[in-house]
Amino acid sequence: MLDLAVTKKKMDLGFLRFLCQRETRRLVSLLGVTIALLFVLQFSELPNSEFFSSLTAKIKSFTMDTPMVNSSSISPQSSSLDQVASLEKGKGVETVVVFRNDSSSMSSVDGKDVNLTSQGNQSSLLAPQPMVPSPNTSFFDSKAYPKDGILSSLQRSNATTVKDASAIWKNSKRRPSKVVSISEMNLILQHNHDSLHSQGVKPASSSAVNAEILNAKSEIENAPIVMNDSRLYSPLYRNVSMFRRSYELMEKMLKVFIYPDGDKPIFHEPLLEGIYASEGWFMKSMEGNKQFTTQDPDKAHLFYIPFSSRLLQLTLYVRNSHKRSNLIEYMKNYVDMIAGKYPFWNRTNGTDHFVVACHDWAPAETRGRMLNCIRALCNADTEVGFKIGKDVSLPETYVRSDENPLKNIGGNPPSQRPILAFFAGGLHGYVRPMLLKLWENKEPDMKISGPLPHVRGNKNYIELMKSSRFCICARGHEVNSPRVVEAIFHECVPVIISDNFIPPLFEVLNWESFAVFIKEKHIAYLRDVLVSISEERYLEMHKRVKMVQEHFLWHHEPVKYDLFHMLLHSIWYNRVFYTS
Repeated sequence: MLDLAVTKKKMDLGFLRFLCQRETRRLVSLLGVTIALLFVLQFSELPNSEFFSSLTAKIKSFTMDTPMVNSSSISPQSSSLDQVASLEKGKGVETVVVFRNDSSSMSSVDGKDVNLTSQGNQSSLLAPQPMVPSPNTSFFDSKAYPKDGILSSLQRSNATTVKDASAIWKNSKRRPSKVVSISEMNLILQHNHDSLHSQGVKPASSSAVNAEILNAKSEIENAPIVMNDSRLYSPLYRNVSMFRRSYELMEKMLKVFIYPDGDKPIFHEPLLEGIYASEGWFMKSMEGNKQFTTQDPDKAHLFYIPFSSRLLQLTLYVRNSHKRSNLIEYMKNYVDMIAGKYPFWNRTNGTDHFVVACHDWAPAETRGRMLNCIRALCNADTEVGFKIGKDVSLPETYVRSDENPLKNIGGNPPSQRPILAFFAGGLHGYVRPMLLKLWENKEPDMKISGPLPHVRGNKNYIELMKSSRFCICARGHEVNSPRVVEAIFHECVPVIISDNFIPPLFEVLNWESFAVFIKEKHIAYLRDVLVSISEERYLEMHKRVKMVQEHFLWHHEPVKYDLFHMLLHSIWYNRVFYTS
């Protein structure tokens, strides 16, 4: 009996062990299915995919980006990382929390579903010059800032600041109806340059000029890889190989016909000083140029309408009328006149024509028929009709002396920049008051204020820029600000807080490699973002700002790669890839 009882007990224990093992296997299987489901949801376009991305985001030690030899193998989606930088408190270890967009999904661009993974040769042209592990480690641009999770501690410690910032931003009547992130701008640029090619759209004409454009496009797409170029530092560019080939072809073949029509001062009279001076310096350089201009319009690849948006405003605007309709009508009548006098506008409906205009009202002045033109605008705002890939973002350069546009260029070395962040200026718009409310007199190493006392030559302002690591470029009434170029002039890393602003020369430059982008609604995290940038990273960004500086300089006699040539190149580039 005893033996039978022992045997029965062993059998009961064995059966119990079997049940436990079975339940364990079921739990493991269930856990595996759950994890697999989370990963599937993470890489899908479900409404809550951003929530799941926060669950699976990885915290990685920062690695300085390095250029790769062959850029054609890099997908443009490698630049589409939404990132939040944070600093691991108490350990002195910098980390970057990466929230990755779904690179294999369908995305809506201009109201159409576009497959963002099926790209041809053009993808390498528009992808930022590759950097490892990711090309966007310098910008702060998350599609959906996590309400909970990784930054919850920051929100708790800074709750009042965050609440104040959110209230100001939400109550602003002028804030954008939709915010387009810098990563989305990259994809729109790619789509708009790819669309005509992929859809098989035929050229506007079969002329010899158009054949030259199509041949140039093919040569640029198949440009030889640049292994070494002492003049061009590859991380600054989306694709240095194609940029160099495109620039060479521009120098070799580009011809521009300048319309002689139009009365001064609105036409043919450049203004060379002030914050709108870019349009004047380009007009002066273009009309005085012999290499790129032609008197034979049949040989022209581009047609230039040489008007000044600033002088149009000064000449025709009725003070305090708050009406710009007469300015818009004036430009409409001009286009009607040249379209009736010459055959060139009607031949392409204006797509091979361009204007260069820096005043804030230029987007309105170039409405209607002029929307088909390539418009180089300082007010490069997606909210007011700027078309990425066709239009060109014109740098707003504050020229204080037309005799010496290079006056005061340069800044202190990094070791002599004790100020972390600097901003001073008028409280125009809704972003700047929010900036001051949150950060004025809050931190000893952040110099954030309204206008500085006037000093001859603006010396105090310039010296503060030269002594700061990061210069805040916050939008005013419009998205554009001369501070972006001023920061580069004084070798201060630009921090752009201006939703929907397309940075200058966007077709060519990889802005994420030398500037910081912060959405307006994330302004409460300004300091956290800046202090999270390691010394190594900052020194590399400072180096790049110094190297990109040559592309933003005006010269009385234009020189290779200066702003005149870079602006003309961007116009040429969009002519080749958008209107061909």
